[in-house]
Amino acid sequence: MDPLRALARRGGAGDVRAIGALVETAYEPVWRLCSTLVDEKSADDLAQEVFFRVVRALPTFRGESSGLTWVLAIARHVCLDELRARSRRRRRDAVLGPGDDTAAADASGDVAIADLISRLDEDRRAAFVLTQLLGLSYDEAAKVCACPPGTIRSRVARARADLISLIRRSEPERPVGGPHLAQGHTARRSHTG
Repeated sequence: MDPLRALARRGGAGDVRAIGALVETAYEPVWRLCSTLVDEKSADDLAQEVFFRVVRALPTFRGESSGLTWVLAIARHVCLDELRARSRRRRRDAVLGPGDDTAAADASGDVAIADLISRLDEDRRAAFVLTQLLGLSYDEAAKVCACPPGTIRSRVARARADLISLIRRSEPERPVGGPHLAQGHTARRSHTG
């Protein structure tokens, strides 16, 4: 039996030590998911909210999926709630007047991987993070995202394509034809006589 599933069942029955062990075991993947789906600055607070909801939901845990899948599904919902709340605040602030645009692109052109991943559609980001960064199988990620495994495969493939496109757009254009053409020089034949 999956250790987190056993801890969740014992925690649901009131075993306080099992709850502590569950939180300790699942904290790192939950934090990584929250930091990637939302942002690192919010990850600690979001992880705290995840485990608050996990502990509250332990008595209803049925054990139909692995313990980690169940906890990460809750984490995904917490992250989506946070992203929706931020979106509502941005819309409200746009109506009320101009504000500080903290999402401006980095002038140096250096694009961090976290920034690239944050630009993905929410569903693609979740599928990519769960499978490529956290190492869940497509079946496990499908349970977390409440969709078929084929949808996860499709979202991961599209996320990869999106990331490649974002990387290509962030690279400076390279001139065609070598450096001499880029500097405005043209090849001329010398004619004598």
